[in-house]
Amino acid sequence: MKRNNLLIVLIAAAWLCCFGNAAYALESDPDQPITIDSNTATYDDVTATSTYTGNVISVQGSIKVNSDKLVVHFVDGDAEKLVFTGDKAKFKQTPNPGAEDITSEAFIGEYYPKKNLLILKDNATVWQGSATYKSNLIEYDSKRSIVKAGETASDAKRVNVVIKPKKKTETQSHDDTNGKEPDKNLQ
Repeated sequence: MKRNNLLIVLIAAAWLCCFGNAAYALESDPDQPITIDSNTATYDDVTATSTYTGNVISVQGSIKVNSDKLVVHFVDGDAEKLVFTGDKAKFKQTPNPGAEDITSEAFIGEYYPKKNLLILKDNATVWQGSATYKSNLIEYDSKRSIVKAGETASDAKRVNVVIKPKKKTETQSHDDTNGKEPDKNLQ
Protein backbone atom coordinates (compact mmCIF):
# COMPACT_ATOMS: atom_id res chain seq x y z
CA MET A 1 0.00 0.00 0.00
CA LYS A 2 2.80 2.44 0.91
CA ARG A 3 4.55 1.68 -2.38
CA ASN A 4 1.39 2.58 -4.36
CA ASN A 5 1.05 5.86 -2.44
CA LEU A 6 4.69 6.68 -3.15
CA LEU A 7 4.20 5.99 -6.85
CA ILE A 8 1.22 8.36 -6.90
CA VAL A 9 3.27 11.04 -5.10
CA LEU A 10 6.19 10.64 -7.52
CA ILE A 11 3.90 10.85 -10.56
CA ALA A 12 2.13 13.89 -9.11
CA ALA A 13 5.48 15.55 -8.36
CA ALA A 14 6.70 14.93 -11.90
CA TRP A 15 3.44 16.31 -13.31
CA LEU A 16 3.65 19.41 -11.11
CA CYS A 17 7.27 19.99 -12.16
CA CYS A 18 6.24 20.02 -15.79
CA PHE A 19 2.89 21.78 -15.59
CA GLY A 20 2.52 23.33 -12.14
CA ASN A 21 2.86 27.05 -11.46
CA ALA A 22 5.55 27.79 -8.85
CA ALA A 23 4.54 31.44 -8.43
CA TYR A 24 2.44 30.88 -5.30
CA ALA A 25 1.88 33.46 -2.60
CA LEU A 26 5.19 33.67 -0.74
CA GLU A 27 3.76 33.42 2.76
CA SER A 28 2.29 30.09 1.75
CA ASP A 29 5.62 28.54 0.63
CA PRO A 30 5.61 25.98 3.48
CA ASP A 31 2.08 24.90 2.54
CA GLN A 32 2.96 24.27 -1.11
CA PRO A 33 3.92 20.84 -2.46
CA ILE A 34 7.59 20.09 -3.02
CA THR A 35 8.20 19.19 -6.65
CA ILE A 36 11.39 17.39 -7.69
CA ASP A 37 12.88 16.84 -11.13
CA SER A 38 15.97 14.61 -11.46
CA ASN A 39 17.69 12.00 -13.61
CA THR A 40 17.00 9.19 -11.11
CA ALA A 41 14.71 8.61 -8.12
CA THR A 42 14.80 5.84 -5.51
CA TYR A 43 12.51 5.30 -2.52
CA ASP A 44 13.61 3.22 0.48
CA ASP A 45 10.56 2.10 2.47
CA VAL A 46 12.69 0.83 5.38
CA THR A 47 14.46 4.15 6.02
CA ALA A 48 11.55 6.31 4.75
CA THR A 49 13.85 8.23 2.42
CA SER A 50 13.77 9.06 -1.24
CA THR A 51 17.00 9.82 -3.09
CA TYR A 52 17.23 11.86 -6.26
CA THR A 53 20.41 12.20 -8.31
CA GLY A 54 21.55 13.97 -11.44
CA ASN A 55 20.77 17.65 -12.05
CA VAL A 56 18.18 17.75 -9.26
CA ILE A 57 15.78 20.70 -9.29
CA SER A 58 13.37 20.97 -6.37
CA VAL A 59 10.74 23.70 -5.96
CA GLN A 60 8.38 24.64 -3.14
CA GLY A 61 6.48 27.86 -3.88
CA SER A 62 9.12 30.58 -4.36
CA ILE A 63 11.91 28.30 -3.05
CA LYS A 64 14.14 26.64 -5.64
CA VAL A 65 17.11 24.32 -4.99
CA ASN A 66 19.53 23.00 -7.62
CA SER A 67 21.85 20.19 -6.55
CA ASP A 68 23.62 17.04 -7.70
CA LYS A 69 21.85 14.88 -5.10
CA LEU A 70 18.82 15.29 -2.85
CA VAL A 71 17.73 12.96 -0.03
CA VAL A 72 14.26 13.53 1.42
CA HIS A 73 13.60 12.13 4.91
CA PHE A 74 9.95 11.38 5.69
CA VAL A 75 8.23 11.17 9.08
CA ASP A 76 4.65 9.87 9.01
CA GLY A 77 4.50 10.52 5.27
CA ASP A 78 5.56 14.19 5.49
CA ALA A 79 8.86 15.55 4.20
CA GLU A 80 10.70 16.36 7.43
CA LYS A 81 14.20 17.11 6.14
CA LEU A 82 15.74 17.59 2.70
CA VAL A 83 19.51 17.17 2.40
CA PHE A 84 21.00 18.48 -0.82
CA THR A 85 24.61 18.07 -1.84
CA GLY A 86 26.78 18.76 -4.80
CA ASP A 87 29.50 20.85 -6.28
CA LYS A 88 27.98 23.99 -4.79
CA ALA A 89 24.29 23.22 -4.41
CA LYS A 90 22.27 26.41 -4.91
CA PHE A 91 19.21 27.69 -3.01
CA LYS A 92 17.00 30.66 -3.97
CA GLN A 93 13.92 32.15 -2.30
CA THR A 94 11.83 35.29 -2.60
CA PRO A 95 11.19 36.10 1.09
CA ASN A 96 8.42 38.70 0.64
CA PRO A 97 6.65 40.37 -2.27
CA GLY A 98 8.91 43.11 -3.62
CA ALA A 99 11.90 42.01 -1.51
CA GLU A 100 15.19 41.03 -3.07
CA ASP A 101 15.73 37.31 -3.53
CA ILE A 102 17.91 35.44 -1.08
CA THR A 103 20.36 33.17 -2.87
CA SER A 104 22.91 30.83 -1.38
CA GLU A 105 25.28 28.02 -2.18
CA ALA A 106 27.16 25.37 -0.24
CA PHE A 107 28.47 21.86 -0.67
CA ILE A 108 25.89 20.57 1.85
CA GLY A 109 22.48 21.99 2.68
CA GLU A 110 19.67 20.85 4.96
CA TYR A 111 16.18 22.26 4.57
CA TYR A 112 13.46 21.72 7.18
CA PRO A 113 10.18 22.74 5.49
CA LYS A 114 8.02 22.70 8.64
CA LYS A 115 10.48 24.96 10.47
CA ASN A 116 11.30 27.20 7.47
CA LEU A 117 14.95 26.54 8.32
CA LEU A 118 17.87 26.22 5.91
CA ILE A 119 21.27 25.07 7.21
CA LEU A 120 24.24 25.45 4.88
CA LYS A 121 27.51 23.65 5.58
CA ASP A 122 30.96 23.53 4.03
CA ASN A 123 31.98 26.71 2.19
CA ALA A 124 28.57 28.38 2.43
CA THR A 125 27.63 31.80 1.04
CA VAL A 126 24.35 33.71 1.33
CA TRP A 127 23.48 36.85 -0.67
CA GLN A 128 20.60 39.28 -0.36
CA GLY A 129 20.87 42.55 -2.21
CA SER A 130 24.34 43.94 -1.56
CA ALA A 131 24.90 41.91 1.64
CA THR A 132 27.05 38.77 1.55
CA TYR A 133 27.61 36.22 4.34
CA LYS A 134 30.36 33.58 4.08
CA SER A 135 31.11 30.84 6.59
CA ASN A 136 31.42 27.09 6.93
CA LEU A 137 28.07 27.10 8.75
CA ILE A 138 25.12 29.39 8.00
CA GLU A 139 21.56 29.02 9.27
CA TYR A 140 18.73 30.91 7.58
CA ASP A 141 15.32 31.09 9.27
CA SER A 142 13.06 32.28 6.45
CA LYS A 143 10.02 32.66 8.71
CA ARG A 144 11.74 35.21 10.94
CA SER A 145 14.24 36.47 8.28
CA ILE A 146 17.24 35.70 10.50
CA VAL A 147 20.67 34.67 9.24
CA LYS A 148 23.17 33.15 11.70
CA ALA A 149 26.70 32.47 10.55
CA GLY A 150 29.69 30.83 12.20
CA GLU A 151 30.40 28.18 14.77
CA THR A 152 30.84 28.61 18.50
CA ALA A 153 34.00 26.47 18.72
CA SER A 154 37.07 28.57 19.48
CA ASP A 155 39.05 27.07 16.60
CA ALA A 156 36.25 27.55 14.05
CA LYS A 157 36.81 29.59 10.92
CA ARG A 158 35.72 33.20 11.02
CA VAL A 159 32.63 34.66 9.36
CA ASN A 160 33.02 37.13 6.49
CA VAL A 161 30.22 39.66 5.94
CA VAL A 162 30.17 42.37 3.26
CA ILE A 163 27.53 45.11 3.39
CA LYS A 164 27.79 47.48 0.45
CA PRO A 165 26.37 51.02 0.62
CA LYS A 166 23.26 51.75 -1.38
CA LYS A 167 23.92 53.28 -4.78
CA LYS A 168 23.08 56.95 -5.10
CA THR A 169 20.13 57.75 -7.28
CA GLU A 170 20.41 60.21 -10.17
CA THR A 171 18.69 62.90 -8.05
CA GLN A 172 21.12 62.41 -5.16
CA SER A 173 24.11 62.70 -7.51
CA HIS A 174 22.91 66.06 -8.83
CA ASP A 175 22.11 67.31 -5.32
CA ASP A 176 25.75 66.74 -4.33
CA THR A 177 26.87 69.43 -6.82
CA ASN A 178 24.89 72.18 -5.03
CA GLY A 179 23.09 73.05 -8.23
CA LYS A 180 26.32 73.50 -10.24
CA GLU A 181 27.25 71.49 -13.28
CA PRO A 182 29.88 68.86 -12.46
CA ASP A 183 33.41 69.71 -13.53
CA LYS A 184 33.82 68.01 -16.92
CA ASN A 185 37.58 67.62 -16.35
CA LEU A 186 36.95 65.25 -13.44
CA GLN A 187 34.81 62.82 -15.38
